Amino acid sequence: MAIMSTNNLKKERAIFMEYGILSCIPITVLIAGALLTRRIAEMMILSSFIGAVLVHKKLFFSGYIQMMYGVLSNPSYQFILILLTCFGGVIQLFQNSGALLGFGKVIFKYAEGPKKPLIVAWIMAFIMFMDDYLSTLAVSFSMREVTDQNNIPREHLAYQVNAMAGCLCVLIPFSSWTAFTVGLISEQGLTYADYVKALPFMLYPILTVALCLLLGIGVIPKVGLLKQSYDRVAQGGPVSFKEKNDMAIVNIEMPKDCKATSSLNMFVPVVAMIAVVLIFDNDLIHGLVATIAVQATLYLSQRIMTLSEFMSSFFEGAKSMANMAIIVFFAFMLSAANTEMGFFEFLIGGLVKTVSPQLLPALIFVVVALATFATAGYWVMQVITIPIFIPLAIVMEANPSIAVAAIISGAVFGCNFCFYSDTLFMTCAGTGVSNLRQIKVAAPYTLSAALLTTVGYVIIGFIY
Repeated sequence: MAIMSTNNLKKERAIFMEYGILSCIPITVLIAGALLTRRIAEMMILSSFIGAVLVHKKLFFSGYIQMMYGVLSNPSYQFILILLTCFGGVIQLFQNSGALLGFGKVIFKYAEGPKKPLIVAWIMAFIMFMDDYLSTLAVSFSMREVTDQNNIPREHLAYQVNAMAGCLCVLIPFSSWTAFTVGLISEQGLTYADYVKALPFMLYPILTVALCLLLGIGVIPKVGLLKQSYDRVAQGGPVSFKEKNDMAIVNIEMPKDCKATSSLNMFVPVVAMIAVVLIFDNDLIHGLVATIAVQATLYLSQRIMTLSEFMSSFFEGAKSMANMAIIVFFAFMLSAANTEMGFFEFLIGGLVKTVSPQLLPALIFVVVALATFATAGYWVMQVITIPIFIPLAIVMEANPSIAVAAIISGAVFGCNFCFYSDTLFMTCAGTGVSNLRQIKVAAPYTLSAALLTTVGYVIIGFIY
């Protein structure tokens, strides 16, 4: 362990000497450019190109193309590409078959008023806990018509859907996120039992899940842009609002001539998806392919669609995800450039030079949150930070389970608050609310939960 730490330090020093503060340029351009222009796609491409110039220097042109090939060969991006294609097709089929409309009518009977739809959406997030993509898309697409009919701004649904998805993936220890994390901490001598011990200390996810419920039932007041959104709807304005220069990343709308069919046409495929995902070790791709097969069986046998109409609907939905797939592609390129430049190590090394054991949990939370916000990389951040902070906690005789909890809390907060994270784009697809507007609506609540989490970790650091 000591040898590993020494080697890491030597590697970090070499990277710092070559890039140092220069490694912050691409992410700074992205954040500043996106906030000024509200054009996330263009800024993502520009930032990834700047990263290629810094990494490959005179050979930046060929280097940039090689980075493209690298992303296409990345299993994580391959997973996202297949997932987006399948999910787009599945959602379009739910809509064109009338299944989503029929399901919405059933839900509407039990979810009338300003509070019940959000409570139902909150409960549905627990059912879809296995994967954040599954949760964001399934809950938002199935509930948005219900919330619309009850005059609930799309912004509220978007905040709740995005916030709940990642939080429940880490708090319910049977998800794809949990399996990934347990695999990483096992390399540091920890076990699944240590992950379970960390659950009560995952302050940010716990606070956020509670906050979503309390905000939905009206215990916590609506403030900022969320309050303005409710005022807009109360004055007869639209439930869905698009700001100037907003780009429609994904546009899947209900066909105007669509007629409702049985709610079972949505319920049965979703149950099949969940069952197959569980059978195949939480693999969502298996579940989606099974869902498409069940949809085909149901819709063709009931003559809701012809085979030609079924395939046209599927391809229409898959095509609607093209913009998102491209944006995520360039996000992966930016992340690859940041990794090459040692941005993560620069950020971590710059903040963790002198720290007491009591302040370690709070510092871990802040550092991981900043790094994840800057890179939108929940998975990448764990790969980088767990081998750093877990050994550090052990050497400093701090509780390693608390360190695990702080890492996960920081990563979830960073993803929730990052305006170009993949989960946020998924929420854009399901709710129609732009990524930047989502962040501005969520800011008072997300930042409050993060502040309370930081204070909580300071207290925990002195108690444990």
